[in-house]
Amino acid sequence: MTDGEKQPRNPRSRLRPALGALSGAVAGFAALAVAELVSAWVRPQAGPVVAVGGAAIDRTPAAVKDWAVRNFGTDDKLVLQLGILAVLALIAVALGVLALTCRRSGSAGMLFFGAVGAAAAIGRPDSTGLTDALPSAAGAVVGAGLLFLLAGRLKILRPAPGRPDATQADTFRGPGWDRRGFVLAASAAAVASAGAGALGRVLNSSSGRDAVASREALVLPAPASPAPAVPRGAWSRILGVSSFTTPNKDFYRVDTALVVPQVDATAWRLRIHGRGVARPVTLSFDDLLRRELIERDITLTCVSNEVGGPYVGNARWIGVRLADLLAECGVTPPSGGGPADQLVARSVDGMTIGSPVEDVMDGRDALLAVGMNGEPLPFAHGFPVRMVVPGLYGYVSACKWIEDIELTTFDAYDPYWVERDWARRAPIKTQSRIDTPRPFARPTAGAVTVAGVAWAQHRGIDKVEVRVDDGPWRQAHLAAEDSRDTWRQWSYSWQATRGGHTLTVRATDRTGAVQTEERARTVPDGATGRHSVVVTVD
Repeated sequence: MTDGEKQPRNPRSRLRPALGALSGAVAGFAALAVAELVSAWVRPQAGPVVAVGGAAIDRTPAAVKDWAVRNFGTDDKLVLQLGILAVLALIAVALGVLALTCRRSGSAGMLFFGAVGAAAAIGRPDSTGLTDALPSAAGAVVGAGLLFLLAGRLKILRPAPGRPDATQADTFRGPGWDRRGFVLAASAAAVASAGAGALGRVLNSSSGRDAVASREALVLPAPASPAPAVPRGAWSRILGVSSFTTPNKDFYRVDTALVVPQVDATAWRLRIHGRGVARPVTLSFDDLLRRELIERDITLTCVSNEVGGPYVGNARWIGVRLADLLAECGVTPPSGGGPADQLVARSVDGMTIGSPVEDVMDGRDALLAVGMNGEPLPFAHGFPVRMVVPGLYGYVSACKWIEDIELTTFDAYDPYWVERDWARRAPIKTQSRIDTPRPFARPTAGAVTVAGVAWAQHRGIDKVEVRVDDGPWRQAHLAAEDSRDTWRQWSYSWQATRGGHTLTVRATDRTGAVQTEERARTVPDGATGRHSVVVTVD
C-alpha cells in the first residue's frame, strides 16, 4: 500500500457506535429492572418511573394537566409513563455512546440520573423517608457498573509492540476481550435484567395481596337508610344516551396516582383532628361499618370536564354521613360559630383535598363511602374509603384512599390543587350534554331524537332546551328526577330537514339560573358554555 492510498476501513469499526448505544440501552434496562426489584422490598411507589412521573405531575402547570386529560383522557398516566421510559432510553443510549470515549463520564451520567430518581422519590408527598431512594440508587449503581464494564469490552486494541501490521480497526478487544465477549456479556446482562424485572413485578403485584383479600372478604352491611327506588321514568331507553347509573368499569377516573394504592382494609385507619375538634378520634374500617350506613344515588363531576365532556358519572354510594361523624367529634360549622371553615382530607398517596366545612355539614348527603353500585369500592375508586360530597367538583371533595381529616381554615392552608392555581371553592356548574346524535353524524331526514343528560348537583335540573341552528329554543322532555343530586336524562323530537345543522342544548337549574353561553376553560373552577354538535341530514 503506497503512502497516498487510504487504508481500507474495517467494517467492524462502523459497528462500534451502535454497540456503544446498545451497551447504554442494556445498562439502562438493568438499572430499571433492579430498581423494580428493590421497589418490591421498599414499596411500588418508590420505583424511579413512578417517582419521576409523580414529580412531573406535581410540577405540571394546571393548563398542561388539563390539556393531558382532555387529549388522553384516562390514558394520561400511561402516556406519561411511556414518555418517561422513552426519555430514559434515549439518555441511556447517549450515555453508552459517550462511554466509548470516556467510560467514567458515561457511568457518572448513569449515577446522576439515579440521583434524580432518588430525589424525586424522597420529595413525593407520600414519601416514607430515605428508604424511598433505595430503588433508584440501587438501579443506578448497577447500571453505572454494567455500562463501565461493557464499554471496557469495546475498547480498541492499540498496535501491539512487535506487530507493526496491527491497526486500531483490527479488533474491538481490550486486553483479553473481543466483540464476541461483548455480545456474550451484554446478552447475559439483558437476560439477568429481564429476570430481575419480572421478579420485581411479581413481588410488587403480590404486595397488594392482603388488600385484595380484605376487599374480597368484605360483605357490605345493609344500609339503615336505603336509597329510594329510582323512578321508572328516570331511565330512558333511547339508544346512545348515557345510562342513568354508570357501571363501575365505565366510571371516569381522574387523579394523580401512577400506581393505584392497594390498602388493606383491616389495617386502614382514619384520623380526625384539628381546629374545633373537641374529641379527636381514630377509626378503623370495622368502626365505620358498625355505624349507621346510608345509601344514595349521587352524580360526580370532575373539574377537568370540558363542556360536553365525559368526566361525569352517576353511581349508588353507601357510606357514613360525614356531618354526623364530625358533629360527634365536636365540630361546629362556621355558621354556628365553629373556628374551622376548611376540611382537609389526606390520601395514602399524599394527595390533599380541601372542602368547605359549611357545605359538608349543611344537610347534604356528604359521605365517607365504602361501597359503589352494590359492591365494595374498586381500588381505582378509593377502596377502602373515600369521600363523596354532592354538588362540589371532585378536586375539592372526592378524596380517594382517605386516611386523615384535619379541620383548619382556608387562610391557613392551601391543598394540592389550590397550590396549582385552581379555586378554593368549586360548586358544580349547571351543564348539559348531547349524547345523540353524535358529532358529524348523518341522520336521515324526518323525526330524529336528540337526547342527552343534564346536571346541577344539589340544585337540580328544572328545564332543558334545544336549539337548531339559530332558531328558537324548544323545550325538551325531561326524564323523571331521582334526586337533585343526580343528573337527568332528556330528549327532544326534531323534524330534521336535509343539509348541515348545528344542535345546541342548555339547562336551567332549580334556582332559575340558565346555563351560560359564555365559554370558559376548566381552570380555575370548571368549564362553562353550551354544548353543540354539527350533523348533516341526508
